[in-house]
Amino acid sequence: MIITKTLEEIELMRESALIVSKTLGMLANEVKPGVTTKHLDKIAEEFIRDHQAEPGFLGLYGCPSTLLTSTNSAVVHGLPIDAPLEEGDIVSIDCGALKNGFYGDHAYTFEIGEIDPETKKLLDVTKESLYIGIREFKKGNRVGDVGYAIQNYCEGFGYGVVRELVGHGVGKEMHEDPEMPNYGKRGRGKKFIEGMVVAIEPMINMGTHRIKQLQDGWTIVTADGKPSAHFEHDVALIDGKPEILSTFKYIYDALGIESNEEDEFKNHVTVNG
Repeated sequence: MIITKTLEEIELMRESALIVSKTLGMLANEVKPGVTTKHLDKIAEEFIRDHQAEPGFLGLYGCPSTLLTSTNSAVVHGLPIDAPLEEGDIVSIDCGALKNGFYGDHAYTFEIGEIDPETKKLLDVTKESLYIGIREFKKGNRVGDVGYAIQNYCEGFGYGVVRELVGHGVGKEMHEDPEMPNYGKRGRGKKFIEGMVVAIEPMINMGTHRIKQLQDGWTIVTADGKPSAHFEHDVALIDGKPEILSTFKYIYDALGIESNEEDEFKNHVTVNG
């Protein structure tokens, strides 16, 4: 069952989403060669608690960490470890926060120093596919419209679109209806309705779409060992149009990147510092 939110509840969800966004922005200054994902996890937990929120992942389904950190061929659900990040790595950092009874859930794939052009293209295409999918989250459309748009774009570059892992509704629970696959057929699936809030999150592999799970019971990796990228936003349906509740602004500020990619999805609010 899809649980719609009032405008007041959506504003509370925006607050939770922005705590995650600010956490990722803080981490953007720390993600560099020689740093361990265990260290990133520790400072992320402190940051979230300092902002009067609870880590959204810690303890959820038995998760032992605040962050899920997936490096190179890891797709998602990677556990923070003591091994240092190295020049040329990529790391997807997925983070959640719980405040005022609502979750925020948000992810970004970071570059560690200079990465090779092939991997850089994978990141660029995956992030662009996120916005292509978000554009389809609008009145009159269905779940399959978002999935089709993401799949069609990414497969056009020869990339593999993960099937077993999907986006989802979000609210008082981290995972609510509907599931939001990154593949599908136009006009299929549940219809979007006013007040829905979903996490749209393309998980795109450089090679095969096939995946496997490591023995830690968490980390999902590509079956062929090639890199994977993951980007995620929380999006509400307001006045029939998608509005992003999370933002990459804090990451871009930290990295000195100028971007207007989110402007078309900020219908009701301007994010301040």
